[in-house]
Amino acid sequence: MGKLIIRNCEVMTFEGQVPRFVPGQDILIEGNQITAIQPTAALAPSDYQIIDAAGMLAVPGMVNTHAHVPMVLFRNAGPDVNENDWFNKVIFPLEANLTPEDVYWGAMLGLAEMIAAGITCVADHYFEMDMVAQAVEKAGTRANLGWAVFGHQGYAQLDETIRFVEHWQGKADGRITTWLAPHSPYLCDPDFLTRCAKEAARLGVGNHIHVAETVGQITLSLERYGKTPVQILADTGLLDQPAILAHCLYPSDADLDLLVGREVGIAQAPKTYLAMAMGLADLPKYLEKGIAVGLATDGVVSSSTLDLFEQMRLTALTQKNKAMDAEVLPVNTVLDLAFQGGARVLRQPRLGNLKAGNLADVVLLRQDRPAAQPVINKEANLVYSMDARDVDTVICDGELIYRGRKHLTLDVDEILREVNSRLPRLLNKDLSRKIADYPG
Repeated sequence: MGKLIIRNCEVMTFEGQVPRFVPGQDILIEGNQITAIQPTAALAPSDYQIIDAAGMLAVPGMVNTHAHVPMVLFRNAGPDVNENDWFNKVIFPLEANLTPEDVYWGAMLGLAEMIAAGITCVADHYFEMDMVAQAVEKAGTRANLGWAVFGHQGYAQLDETIRFVEHWQGKADGRITTWLAPHSPYLCDPDFLTRCAKEAARLGVGNHIHVAETVGQITLSLERYGKTPVQILADTGLLDQPAILAHCLYPSDADLDLLVGREVGIAQAPKTYLAMAMGLADLPKYLEKGIAVGLATDGVVSSSTLDLFEQMRLTALTQKNKAMDAEVLPVNTVLDLAFQGGARVLRQPRLGNLKAGNLADVVLLRQDRPAAQPVINKEANLVYSMDARDVDTVICDGELIYRGRKHLTLDVDEILREVNSRLPRLLNKDLSRKIADYPG
């Protein structure tokens, strides 16, 4: 690792939860951390590589708090279907065709897309995660990886995911962290979740799990167990360690009280909720209780893209519409969720903000597109007018991985050849076997 100066940029940094935009700054990076942010000097030290960022806005690398990255292989394979058919007629049959090598190339394509959208860290919840870890190592990004496991697969499969956690934790120079990833309370029974909680405690890691996504799931849980999904997580001890709760659209007030004061974060992906007519969370209520909330893309079969700019904009707009109040979730709050919120959900305090001592995950945004001009309100411009097309440069862990809109660590042509060569087999549902029924 060397030394970098990002020269003469405008910097978005946070004071508490309030973003500030400071022009004419140099960001000094040594190794994998930011050592200083200071007014642009007349002369730069000769032993630093200089990145001319005049006219650009520097923001923290974005954190995608819940995704199924290799699902890019099935992008747009199941539009305009209801929830049960989406799982049982689209996703489960297609995923049954996957080989480990397919997962690797799907992960590579997804990582290329995320890098170009300014995402430097992802919490990924999928299968064959050894392959995803190899792809992350190659891409140069950061990831929290969980190998998804269903209760019907049994404890032997859980043991396999535990071996994955033990092998990959802290690898890629610390860029990879690993958690357990039981799928959900509706596809993992309480005994299975209790075992996941105990193993996470033993390993010193967290759990990444889908919970309370639909009204139907709440009803099913009450019928089966007499408890809500969140209550089940609390009773099994799964909330006693760090946890990412994917979606969590329908917690009761009592459920939210169970989350207060715990190392638990909620991942929000509104584009999926709109596409599948799932409804929306009441985010102001979560935030009032001090529960960590971050933005997520989910998988592209429901969201179509791995783009947090889209999710940021939709979060703001859908929450205003839900509340019928244009003052709900103002731009400062949305920016805090989009950047610092993801770091809070993943328990990564050195991500999400540009300041000395933090890890050097930095994205440079061009500000010269006509659609982003003139700049009257900087916060609103970033939320509502700028997007992934403005990403020019990406630095992760102090290393340049994307510059001038070109990948430096990935061969996109090779990735596309590999992905497209696999599609005929992957999309052949006649080859599929059923994995599990989704109990919608």
